Amino acid sequence: MKKIIPCLDTRDGKLVKGVNFVNVKELGDPVEFAEQYDQEGADGLVVLDITKTLDGHELRTQMIEAIVAKISIPLTVGGGIASLNDIEAVLKAGASGVGINSAAVKNPDLINQASEAFGSEAITIAVDVAYDDEQDDYFVYTQAGQHQEPVPAFEWIQECQHRGAGGLLITSIDHDGVRGGFDIPFLKQAAELVDIPIIASGGAGNSQHFIDLFKETAVDAGLAASIFHQGEVMIKELKEAISVEGIEVDID
Repeated sequence: MKKIIPCLDTRDGKLVKGVNFVNVKELGDPVEFAEQYDQEGADGLVVLDITKTLDGHELRTQMIEAIVAKISIPLTVGGGIASLNDIEAVLKAGASGVGINSAAVKNPDLINQASEAFGSEAITIAVDVAYDDEQDDYFVYTQAGQHQEPVPAFEWIQECQHRGAGGLLITSIDHDGVRGGFDIPFLKQAAELVDIPIIASGGAGNSQHFIDLFKETAVDAGLAASIFHQGEVMIKELKEAISVEGIEVDID
């Protein structure tokens, strides 16, 4: 069963969206969008605070609680999750799980500790990747996509699984917001290297991109933001188009 998951990027408690992780524009109230997607048949939601890693503000637990009160589907919260205390606070606010990126790269033991403390099913590692032409390989990025780490992406996703991560949220920075399709070559290989669920992010521009994703890779879910936020693709219609292609999705 393949899943469709909208992503709510937030800044200062407001829904925003950018292109290639920059040129960010405000779109509205994340609580209203979350409720809408729940009603439309989304299989889950991801809410990311895109500035917490960089400026270190407090967790917006009130926003999480407000979203949880309006939805009945799983919610994963990420962005600046840096400690076991952060994870506990997010889960206590009602989220189903957390997404961790920068803190896990800087301290991989956090993955072990978090999965042991809260269960692997609550721990998703967010992996932001981009291709480096000079090194002819994909590398991991941190600090909201601003800093390339000396960590080859394929090695990292395998290490995440080994350390106890329950899932991966893989975002292609090169494809993010461009709407030219998912990074199929990377995602295909990634899904062959691990056997934990992968959510693919970055590049969705139409229904066919999701169909291609599910036909050509073994990832478990496709995530998108702007095409849903702007009403260009409706979740129910997307699922119907996917189902017509013989791909199993949950249609209410």
